[in-house]
Amino acid sequence: MSALEHVLTELAEIFGDRISRGEAVREHHAHGEGWQEGCLPGAVIFAESTEEVSAVLKACNEHSVPVVAFGGGTSLEGHVTPSETGISLDLSRMTRILEVNAEDMDCRVEAGVTRHALNAYLRDSGLFFPVDPGGESTLGGMCATRASGTAAVRYGTMRENTLGLTVVLADGRVMRTGGRVRKSATGYDLTRLFVGSEGTLGIITEVQLRLHGQPEAVATAVCQFEKLEDAVNVAVTTMQLGLPVGRMELMDEVQMDACIRYSKMEGYDVLPTMFFEFHGAPAAVKEQVETMESVVDDHNGKGFLWSNNPENRNELWKARHNAFWACLAYRPNHRGLATDAVVPVSALTELITGSKRDIEESGLLAPIVGHVGDGNFHTVILVPPEPDGLERALELDRKIVGRALSLGGACSGEHGIGFGKKEFMEREHGSVALDVMRMMKKSFDPNNILNPGKMLPEVAG
Repeated sequence: MSALEHVLTELAEIFGDRISRGEAVREHHAHGEGWQEGCLPGAVIFAESTEEVSAVLKACNEHSVPVVAFGGGTSLEGHVTPSETGISLDLSRMTRILEVNAEDMDCRVEAGVTRHALNAYLRDSGLFFPVDPGGESTLGGMCATRASGTAAVRYGTMRENTLGLTVVLADGRVMRTGGRVRKSATGYDLTRLFVGSEGTLGIITEVQLRLHGQPEAVATAVCQFEKLEDAVNVAVTTMQLGLPVGRMELMDEVQMDACIRYSKMEGYDVLPTMFFEFHGAPAAVKEQVETMESVVDDHNGKGFLWSNNPENRNELWKARHNAFWACLAYRPNHRGLATDAVVPVSALTELITGSKRDIEESGLLAPIVGHVGDGNFHTVILVPPEPDGLERALELDRKIVGRALSLGGACSGEHGIGFGKKEFMEREHGSVALDVMRMMKKSFDPNNILNPGKMLPEVAG
């Protein structure tokens, strides 16, 4: 009997028909939404509580069976790709909202709760959760990848909005980190250690989150530009002025063409475009809009259209969140390889204009879209079906990341490392930092069962 069979036999009484070896279920859990090849897991287990996750990890650790956590399956860097001899542990049924403390503006949820479900639950409370990476992302997965999104420029990322966690360690022990207080000077910051650990140190089952008050007034604005450089410079100037913009997103002309076609956006030209959103009291929002209009005028903007109509706002941000799917629909027989470079905002114009030249020289199609207010942007490199298509795309990816690193940036601002970005880790962090990370991995997971092969490059030789 194999190690996997031993584990499944031990867990059969607890999980019953929530253990699946059916091919369709395993195929669904074989990959995320990225370009990497999938792998059918040996089995899929659907957990419904922290105690059940603990039972799975205890059994798997005893038999050295790999475990990869699965939530919404929306990751782009191969985080959820399992091992064929291991288990895909699905947490999507862990959907309880455990508590909402409206007076203290925090809540606790299970890992399978999506950001959409949480905000629907909070709708009448006057509160909301702002981190919005797109798709049906689960909050556990968003913590694991240190997710971000369009609102990070004002509200921060998962790192800033996570107060505490419940984590199941590799040997099945359950640990709670952090709490409900807004600051603490006690012990190591284990919460921040696990936010962004990508399921390699433990599996997150509950999340304590910071909530925010729903803004009294919200307005959106759109401006188009003849030159991509002018659009990026608007973002840089806005941040240097300290304008408290709620969202600020860039699309180049190729991404706009894709979105116009996919989301049926009427009234827009195929030009570099900036989308803005402003939050606050009505007078404050009006002042922000007027200041932004002045900034846009100084950078050769072609008009500045703004609205406080909720329907217009929802359509605009729906189109933005569907940008990845718009790219795939733009060239139906291509795969999408998403870059995720981030730099200090003062270097953003140099990075984006340089990356645009790299794209043109490559001969590939790669729309640009980004959360430019925090120095982060994406290209969706459309991988052609030719035999050398993937290698050409990866070569372009390396050029863009190389530019970012040379400007003091990072290879990933929000998508994480997984399989896809491992090769850049030593260049970004250095060998000593990687050695420390490996020591931590060994300490938390001595049998290497938790998402093995992800994040940390193997030691050469």
